[in-house]
Amino acid sequence: MDLSLYFDPVDLTSLGFEESGNSAELLASSVLMYNPEAPVNIQEAQIALIGVPESRNSVNNASCSLAPDEIRRQFYRLYRWNKSVRIMDLGNVRVGKSVEDTYEVVSDIIAYLLENKVIPLILGGGNDIAFANYRAYEKLEQVVNLVAVDSCFDLGDEHQPIRSDAYLNKIVLQQPNFLLNYANVGFQTYMNSPATIKLMDELFFETYRVGSMRKDIEEVEPIVRNADMVSIDIAAVRRPDAPGCPHSSSNGFYGEEICQIAKYAGLSDKLSSFGIYEYDPTMDYCNQTSQLIAHIIWYFVEGFLNRPNDNQFKHKQDYRQYSIAVSGALNELVFFCSRKTGRWWMLIPMINKEKDITQNYYLPCSKRDYRLACDDQIPDRWWKAYNKLNH
Repeated sequence: MDLSLYFDPVDLTSLGFEESGNSAELLASSVLMYNPEAPVNIQEAQIALIGVPESRNSVNNASCSLAPDEIRRQFYRLYRWNKSVRIMDLGNVRVGKSVEDTYEVVSDIIAYLLENKVIPLILGGGNDIAFANYRAYEKLEQVVNLVAVDSCFDLGDEHQPIRSDAYLNKIVLQQPNFLLNYANVGFQTYMNSPATIKLMDELFFETYRVGSMRKDIEEVEPIVRNADMVSIDIAAVRRPDAPGCPHSSSNGFYGEEICQIAKYAGLSDKLSSFGIYEYDPTMDYCNQTSQLIAHIIWYFVEGFLNRPNDNQFKHKQDYRQYSIAVSGALNELVFFCSRKTGRWWMLIPMINKEKDITQNYYLPCSKRDYRLACDDQIPDRWWKAYNKLNH
């Protein structure tokens, strides 16, 4: 792929960066900036920053197209990590004549990066860019577990055109369909209709209210550990912490909590793309939201640098196995705990009735799920996964 056809490179001097005594320690000096005049081997990168200044389908948020460079202004002022990481900033995607053209270009770029084992880190733009992110996996014919950190489900209906608050239905209805699971983290009940909440349950999608997640933020970890792609609508953060979004409310995640979620996402051995959307710089106060998003990115990379690689299950001696008889279950529930990290998984049987065979799916879970089984309760996460995999 000739990247020069799709990107406008970033000029750090235009963002206010100049050489200083401590510049070598800042991210502005350690991130490789894409230069179309110099040959580049994308495989040299581990993470690629992509700005997508597309806002035409963002509801009442046209200025989110200004977000990528404002985020960069804050991100590149941060100090680098103790470990080395190869990050390449490809610049901003040249938006198409139509939004659909932009979707097509973005999905092609992400698919190209995924093929080369590079994690795309997408700076939106509108939340509908998550649809283009999904389509990249579709082009590679790869099944997707999608996690959205969002106060709303953004489901819409089949007759509604795609937009930032109505893109999920387009993913669900895509044929052939490669969506294995959708999980929403941080929805607010009063911002979603009862009919939509019921439909999400009928589809066996995972939905977690912001209040339940804030009670124990560690419960987010197994959710994002199962994700291939994570999308964050910055409106999921409470307005006092992130004022730069027209859709935010007085409730939501605190700044430190959204950074912790980003770190969990980075820690996931499975996750291969990450996006942040709906930031409007014209509504920001003292760069508060752009600074928070810069911190979100920083924590995501820190998580990536500490990936434990404990999800392969090649050596059974690396895990403790627990089998528990639970009322209502045909067979014992089987749990695994990594001796290396203390992270948990539970086995979900996938039954092929035609071939009369059963395969096992390792579903990330928490110690709380194990304790529920010990208390003779089948975890809700187990039920939803079992029904989805055997539907």
